[in-house]
Amino acid sequence: MSLVNHLKNAGLGDKEAKVYLAMLELGPAPVLEIAAKAGVNRPTAYLQIESLKKMGLVSTQKKGKKDLYIAESPDQLEKVVEQEVKQVELRKEELKKILPELESVFNLTGDKPVVRYFEGKEGIAKILNEFLKAKEKKLLVMSSLDLVDKNVPDDILANYSRQRIEKRVSVQVIYTLTGGPRWAESDKEKFREVRYLDPKQFPFSADITIFDNNVAISNLNSGKIGGTIITDKNIAESFKAIFVLIWNLSKERTPGQN
Repeated sequence: MSLVNHLKNAGLGDKEAKVYLAMLELGPAPVLEIAAKAGVNRPTAYLQIESLKKMGLVSTQKKGKKDLYIAESPDQLEKVVEQEVKQVELRKEELKKILPELESVFNLTGDKPVVRYFEGKEGIAKILNEFLKAKEKKLLVMSSLDLVDKNVPDDILANYSRQRIEKRVSVQVIYTLTGGPRWAESDKEKFREVRYLDPKQFPFSADITIFDNNVAISNLNSGKIGGTIITDKNIAESFKAIFVLIWNLSKERTPGQN
C-alpha cells in the first residue's frame, strides 16, 4: 500500500494526503512547487494546505516576499487522529441525548402500522437487538427451536441471551422442538418461563415475538432468512391475546434439563 493510501487511512483526504506527502519530501517550499510535486493545480494545492494548517500539519515562514509552507512532523498525525476520536465520542454522546426524541418521532404512525424489513442473518441480529430495547422489559415468544438451532448462528444467540439477562428483560416462550422439552418451565435466574408444544401438533414455521406495541415475525427457513417488525398497538394487542390463549391452554409438561 502506498504512503498516500496509508495517510488516507489515517484520516486525510486524497488530495490532502498527496500535498502533505509532497511537503514532507520538499521541506520549505512555495505553493507552485508543492502543487507540481503533488500533481495538482495551484488553487487545489492552496486549498489543501489551508485544510492541513487547520489540522496543525502545516506551518508557514517568510523568505523575502515569498510564503513558504512546511509540513509539521508526522507525529502530529497522532494528535489529528486523537481529535477525530474525541469528535466521534462527542457525536455519540449527542446522539444518545436526542435518540429518545428521535424514536418518539419515528413511532408517530397515526392510523397506519409501521412495517420494517430485515434481511439475512444480519437482519435477525438487528431484530434481536430491538427486543433488548423493550420498554416493558417483557417479551412474548412463539418459536420453533429446530429452526433456530439450524439457521441462527450460535454467537448471535449467545450475545443476545447474555445481554437480555443483563438488561433483565423477561421472556415467556411457547416453543416446539423435535425430541421433547429442552428447558425447565421456570428459570428465575434467566428471567424465563416456557411452555413446550409438540411440533407434530403445532408446526411453527416462523418465529413470532410481541414486545411493547410491536410484533416481530421472523422467517428462519434456510435460504429465506429475514424478518419483519410491525409497529401498531392494535395488532400487538391482538397477538398478545392469541399468545395468552395458547399459553393458558397449553398443558404443563415435565421440565427438561437446562
